Amino acid sequence: MKNKNDYGSYNNLNLKTLIALSRSNNTINKRSNSLFKAHDLTMMQFAVLEVLYHKGDLSIGEIIEKILATGGNMTVVIQNLLKEGLVEKYSSPKDQRISIIHITDAGKAKIEEIFPHHLQQIDTVLSNLTEDEKRQLVTLLKKISE
Repeated sequence: MKNKNDYGSYNNLNLKTLIALSRSNNTINKRSNSLFKAHDLTMMQFAVLEVLYHKGDLSIGEIIEKILATGGNMTVVIQNLLKEGLVEKYSSPKDQRISIIHITDAGKAKIEEIFPHHLQQIDTVLSNLTEDEKRQLVTLLKKISE
């Protein structure tokens, strides 16, 4: 009698791979969420501030593309950052219909406060991997995204 949890070695390995990727992602997200929450931010708010800090002023569409988000709740995320004074919004000089988002000095200060802790968390999560293993992992994960 075949085990109901046995889908063949090929499919079982695919399932194990997917579960391992999901668990790794969940571990990283849980740690990150607790850090961001301690600084009164959501993960999406942090992502918006971080991309503006490192890339400069961007349209909402560009932010969505760069942080690999969907547009569904981005308006709410931006509105909350505006209320907190962490970003400002202005119309694009090229097309008045496009809103450009600018990180304020308060937003920059927030990122500069949190980012070193974020880097430390990433280091902790990835500390079991050698530098070579990290390079290999990046290469392998990029292959999945292609």
